Amino acid sequence: MNERTRKETGQESDRPEADEVSAEATSEAASPAPEAAAEEASAAAEEPAPEAQLADMKDRLLRAMAEVENIRRRSEREKAEAQKFGISRFARDLLSVADNLRRAIDAVPADKREGLDEITRNLITGVEMVERELQSVFERHGIKVLKPEKGSKFDPNLHQAMAEVPDPDAPAGSVADVFQTGYVIEDRLLRPAMVTIAKAAAGGQESDSGADAQAKSGS
Repeated sequence: MNERTRKETGQESDRPEADEVSAEATSEAASPAPEAAAEEASAAAEEPAPEAQLADMKDRLLRAMAEVENIRRRSEREKAEAQKFGISRFARDLLSVADNLRRAIDAVPADKREGLDEITRNLITGVEMVERELQSVFERHGIKVLKPEKGSKFDPNLHQAMAEVPDPDAPAGSVADVFQTGYVIEDRLLRPAMVTIAKAAAGGQESDSGADAQAKSGS
């Protein structure tokens, strides 16, 4: 009887310690670890405010819209340039055809055509008609003849100086004569006009330095 009583008393004395261990484990499981709590607090502190997020998204949207607009404008500009200058290479190849037609016409001056037979005169007339039609086609596609007048100012952007010649009828440094006509397509140069430059007489006004330098380099 005494032994049974002692065993029951010993079991009852062990229960408070087991209850204390279980309570501590439950408390530890319920409360987060200090490191995890610190990380969550740090993440919450680093997250921007809703107003800042909205401002950032608005800035990104505006930048994207501006980039799209720039691409659209660039595409339109490239398309317009392709329409204007897409035939530049083909047109440049046709310039020699126009030159040969003009040489054929100039080979028979107008004052010497009267003594020619009818077939030859008709042939020359046909060549002139072909040249006029070619020039008309050029103009429809924005290609224009560049033929400066005598005495006009030399423009190194449009003219190519071939030589300097003395010419009392033209100002020094101006265009004295056109050796070969030039052409432009819209506002772009296809071929410069080859010209000679009027040279100042001895002791006279010096010619334009730009024309003089280009004439020397061309000669």
